[in-house]
Amino acid sequence: MDAIIHYQQDADNIVILTLNSPGQATNTMNAAYREAMINTINRLENDLDNIRGIIITSAKDTFCAGGDLNELSEQVDTSTFYQIVNEIKVPLRQLETLGKPVVAAINGSALGGGFELALSTHYRICLNQPTIQLGLPEVTLGLLPAAGGITRMVRLLGIEAALPYIQQGKKFNPQHAKHIGLIHELAESKSTLVEQAKTWIKANPETTQPWDKPGYKIPGGTPTSPQLAQKLMIAPAMLIKKTKGCLPAPEKILCAAVEGAQVDFDTAYAIESRYFVHLATGPVAKNMITALWHQLNQVNSGKSRPQTITTTKTEKVGIIGSGMMGAGIAYVTAKAGIPVVLKDISIDKAKQGKDYSRRLLQKQVQQGRLTTQDAESILEIIQCTTVDSDFHDCDLIIEAVFEDRSLKAKATQAAAEYATKGAIIASNTSTLPITSLAQAVEHQQQFIGLHFFSPVDKMSLVEIIRAQQTSEATLAKAFDFVRQIRKTPIVVNDNRGFFTSRVFGRYCLEGLALLQEGVAPALLEREAVKAGMPVGPLAVIDEVSLSLLAHIRDQEKADCKQSGQPFIPAPGYEVLDKLLVEYDRKGRATGGGFYDYPAQGKKQLWPNLTRLFPSTNAVPKQDIATRLLFSQAIESVSCLEEGVLESVADANIGSLFGIGFPVWTGGVLQYINHYGLAYFIDKAKQLAGKYGDRFQPPALLLNKNKAKAAFI
Repeated sequence: MDAIIHYQQDADNIVILTLNSPGQATNTMNAAYREAMINTINRLENDLDNIRGIIITSAKDTFCAGGDLNELSEQVDTSTFYQIVNEIKVPLRQLETLGKPVVAAINGSALGGGFELALSTHYRICLNQPTIQLGLPEVTLGLLPAAGGITRMVRLLGIEAALPYIQQGKKFNPQHAKHIGLIHELAESKSTLVEQAKTWIKANPETTQPWDKPGYKIPGGTPTSPQLAQKLMIAPAMLIKKTKGCLPAPEKILCAAVEGAQVDFDTAYAIESRYFVHLATGPVAKNMITALWHQLNQVNSGKSRPQTITTTKTEKVGIIGSGMMGAGIAYVTAKAGIPVVLKDISIDKAKQGKDYSRRLLQKQVQQGRLTTQDAESILEIIQCTTVDSDFHDCDLIIEAVFEDRSLKAKATQAAAEYATKGAIIASNTSTLPITSLAQAVEHQQQFIGLHFFSPVDKMSLVEIIRAQQTSEATLAKAFDFVRQIRKTPIVVNDNRGFFTSRVFGRYCLEGLALLQEGVAPALLEREAVKAGMPVGPLAVIDEVSLSLLAHIRDQEKADCKQSGQPFIPAPGYEVLDKLLVEYDRKGRATGGGFYDYPAQGKKQLWPNLTRLFPSTNAVPKQDIATRLLFSQAIESVSCLEEGVLESVADANIGSLFGIGFPVWTGGVLQYINHYGLAYFIDKAKQLAGKYGDRFQPPALLLNKNKAKAAFI
């Protein structure tokens, strides 16, 4: 027990419980913790007459990370799950009803069950560090807070005020927590943290939780209160508008909060547990945990990185092109403390790129997330230039110019002459093969693809593309750079479109094919969003521009002609050409594409679409979303089959963070697991028979099904 929860009683009879899970970087509520906490509560009850108060803190840099997701993922039986939940939350209820003051001395981040542990204490003191994260983010993994988080948050803040934190999983720092009343006191140093806790215990010998006092009322009223009842009537509709019915966790959180607020604490506690078990044993939570916990950790920990190469730090980055992508890359690089040289054809253009960083930083200063001095320090390390010679001490050059092969070659060739010896040269291309682009530089083994996503400051993914000549050392350094700027790297091998652009292209082209086959534009967009895609295919094509899709098509056609390979036009290109050539509709940036963008008001579908592409009943409604998702899944299997992808984790994380594949699926290959390989193959064959051979299941999928092996 002492190895996990160290029990120490001082001369003032104050017991200090120090969490210290052995062999783990953070404390988790695993089986060993649960046993230790039950034993600790028994010991406290036996020694109660000699105890003045209790302090809970941690021997690690963090306070507690909550439930053990590795253990949770293995559970399938609902009764076992319910027992595990109670083994966590029953001791917490015992702790707050011992009749002695209990203080949480929070020395580091407390998320999920860790914050729920803190909420079960009577007084919470937190180290005043802005990097500390507090909150209940379980919803982001398809779960809900089940160790009393919903029950206590509702009783501390009220239903309306608590919902953003439990339903959206908002994390917050100690200052914010104190502002809203979840933290009572801040400590300026670790040395004073426990002393402040002792001082409070001595001044408050008799302490009871607010909800255990006679006459207690929930802030803001119960669900039967007229004003709150009116808001709760429309809450489910507003929720469905956000989740499209794809994510059950936010719905169950609302249910647990509202139902729990109408009953006593212990009944609310049980309601919370039942909803948690329902979610945790369901497919959506399992999909999300697989991808967003297990596989994301695999990716970020460097599973795709060459293991024999020593970790390196990038010292200075040169960026060619200060447009939207180049400016975004400059911002995230400088924000990570790496000096940047930002080059464009004129100093005014380069300064405009730097101004992008200025605007983002000013907004953070206004929000109190950054000091003026820190913002200026970041801007100071972005140097604007028009000459390649300023790249002389850069150990990484990133080209971020227009998708034109000759332009990219000219830009990288000139920059490479001035970079440091051994510097990496990277292209931010989204489709052009890296192996061919590498021919522009002398040392092709030092050339690689770094595909960022727009907007760079918000999108966490970077697709690293290894060319045929790329060395292991170059790949390792590129991977380390992506982690250095706090992004998530996936590693793929070179091919046209790589992985993300290739699969994204299938989504766009399938949308065009559906429109051409008579699916009403509004129905097409609505069904895509209902399936969980962030936006419909027509809207997203407008964002990237129809002209870019046409340019990519034309470049592929030219390359196929040069190599002697046949070019097979995809269904939907006729729609693209009709809007571009006949109607000059290029996309949002030029005033309109599939949508009109009025100066005042929301965008709306271009009225002529229904005339150009009359609606028919050729495609059943249920086939629309299926085709959009299947087209992406099948293309992803082909990427794995061809060796473009090397891991299932990279596929799932890349699809979720780069393409916006529905999060409820757990990623593009986990979607096939979720569907069932045999059922997926049967459905794909049906689609192929009705709509074309592009839906034929790849051989890899057939072989996996034959071997009864899922994508893992």
